[in-house]
Amino acid sequence: MAKAEKRKADAGKAKKRRATAGPLIALVPDLPAGEGARVLDRLWGVVMERRDADPAVSHSARLLSRGTAKVAQKFGEEAVECLIEAVAGNPAALIGESADVLYHLLVLWVDAGIEPEQVWAELRRREGVSGITEKAGRARTLSLARVLRTRKIP
Repeated sequence: MAKAEKRKADAGKAKKRRATAGPLIALVPDLPAGEGARVLDRLWGVVMERRDADPAVSHSARLLSRGTAKVAQKFGEEAVECLIEAVAGNPAALIGESADVLYHLLVLWVDAGIEPEQVWAELRRREGVSGITEKAGRARTLSLARVLRTRKIP
């Protein structure tokens, strides 16, 4: 099957999944405007509070105590699980995996000393800018493969 035909078929399947995903809306409470970012800000605060807690009683503390490589590895694992559910067309599982990805991203931010407002400011900076234009303007960064080759994950 040609790439264009496959994309069209995949788009049709995704549209059908969205059309049948109506009952999932009942699982998600209505949030006031802007509440999504506030939920993430609060969760980041919880991770910050627990970073020095006993790793035996706090999952966040346990993750952070294992070092940046393990925190990043866990984030990557959760991202892959999210992708699997997206490709499988399982919206209920995708919601749960998305929450896991966001939590582990926040743990990664705490580990790196990044505050959510820094990310929100970057997103505001990019508003109204074409993704193609924005990406072309970025400084060249190390590839993930190169970073992983130079760092050993215990």
